[in-house]
Amino acid sequence: MKHSPKLAILQSLDAMDQLQMENVLDYIKSVLRNSDSADHKSFKKEAMKEIRKALRQNKSSQNLQFV
Repeated sequence: MKHSPKLAILQSLDAMDQLQMENVLDYIKSVLRNSDSADHKSFKKEAMKEIRKALRQNKSSQNLQFV
């Protein structure tokens, strides 16, 4: 079965502890506060890069736990 991006995000969220969830929530709130910026498309692109980076870090830290 092929995993969808939505499923990957949900699995990553399920694996987070309380502190990580709070950090994600704070980040999302900051993105929403800045959504009226002049160059919203560029800002959104940068936000997606940060989210991908965080998900990759979470995945790599999970792999280290199983080794």
